[in-house]
Amino acid sequence: MLKEKVEKLAEKVFRENNSLFLISLEVNSGNHIKIVMDGDEGVSVNDCITVSRAIEHNLDRDEEDFSLEVTSAGVSEPLVMPRQYKKNIGRRLKVKTENAKFEGTLLEADDNEIKLSWKAREPKPVGKGKITVEKEVVLPYSEIVEAKVKITF
Repeated sequence: MLKEKVEKLAEKVFRENNSLFLISLEVNSGNHIKIVMDGDEGVSVNDCITVSRAIEHNLDRDEEDFSLEVTSAGVSEPLVMPRQYKKNIGRRLKVKTENAKFEGTLLEADDNEIKLSWKAREPKPVGKGKITVEKEVVLPYSEIVEAKVKITF
């Protein structure tokens, strides 16, 4: 029952703050509530506070004791939703599929697939030596096992 109540409260707060979106919501047997969220322009501490207050202030601790954790999706966490890919267009991704690994710049992302681009060194068609070629791949989300934003310093 607690989970359904929290889901309704979360749905309302994310509808009111439409630049934010829910990644996951878990309620364990000890009534520990964990909400992971992301945002089209990132997530600030104030965003976490807003979501936390919207949920905590609408639950009655006398009715059911609980703990609440509201956090943003970490930079090292895998991308799980098309909306996360869309906000990372132009950034470098490491993408794993069942059969291959790719690392490239995210050129496009829609509700069904992504397009990556990278440069590779390949043997010349004629003669000795190598040339740099531009490669692209289109990957449907259904084929992606894991995708992470590559952090560069």
